Amino acid sequence: MKAVILDGYTINPGDLSWQKLAEMVELEAHDYTPPTDRSETIKRIGDAEILLTSKSIIDEEVFANCPNLKFLSVLATGYNVVDIEAARKHNVTVSNVPAYSTDTVAQHTIALLLEICNNVGHHAKTVMDGRWSKSRDFCYWDFPVMELAGKTMGIVGFGNIGQKVADIAAALGMKVMVYNSHRVGEKNKFGEYASLDKFLSESDIISLHCPMTSETKEFVREENIAKMKDGVIILNTSRGQLIKDEDLKEALESGKVGAAGLDVVSVEPMKEDNPLLKAKNIFITPHIAWASKEARQRLIDVTVGNIKAFIDKKPINVVS
Repeated sequence: MKAVILDGYTINPGDLSWQKLAEMVELEAHDYTPPTDRSETIKRIGDAEILLTSKSIIDEEVFANCPNLKFLSVLATGYNVVDIEAARKHNVTVSNVPAYSTDTVAQHTIALLLEICNNVGHHAKTVMDGRWSKSRDFCYWDFPVMELAGKTMGIVGFGNIGQKVADIAAALGMKVMVYNSHRVGEKNKFGEYASLDKFLSESDIISLHCPMTSETKEFVREENIAKMKDGVIILNTSRGQLIKDEDLKEALESGKVGAAGLDVVSVEPMKEDNPLLKAKNIFITPHIAWASKEARQRLIDVTVGNIKAFIDKKPINVVS
């Protein structure tokens, strides 16, 4: 069987191996294919029966022009790049890679929070620049240092990652409050799912871990921000579209939002005119919360398992 990887570089820039996959199929691996270039996508798939992709758009046009294609393994948990209805129409089985990055994303979420609370990067740089050596006092700090114990961590979405972040927050002595619009009043391990108004008004930190749907799109927007605590901290390691960039920027400038830590933005790569680039008290990382070597190895391992299962006619992790 022939298999094609359209955009393997971000998963494996050279520190891992596709060897296990190459031992099962005739493998053609590309580092990058322009995500919206259907003609190049179709050309590269050719007569392959198996396709692996992370960000390339695979829609009706692609399926119609690649009649040999039988299996598509998305190199991610989210599979919104694939037209699932078109896949079904053309009898293409689609699998994803669930829960490979839970620990890594939770760790990055807390890293953003701790950077906001302690400004480690900034203060370490001032030391290396010689400022401590010239200091009159034995210590100094340029920003208030915040203790997290006793604060309320509000979690939006309570899947694997949301639960892991909640566990870490609790270990740091934080209270945990969870919001899910469909489960208000139901029990979870930290109490009851809160109503939206209670959640917004009582959370000291709000961390987003939900999928982007018509209901959650721009969850962080002017209307909801107005109901939040003054000085609230916003964290987003989920989907950029959960935040309305302009409204967050204004809230950061006014101080209504005390700080924000983001790993995702509404359009990626980030546009030069994104208003958040000019906001104060914000830390933005380039969508790397998932990208530990350990998580990427798990992603490859699960993908190999997905393909083996398909070859054995017992597909797993099927989303189509």
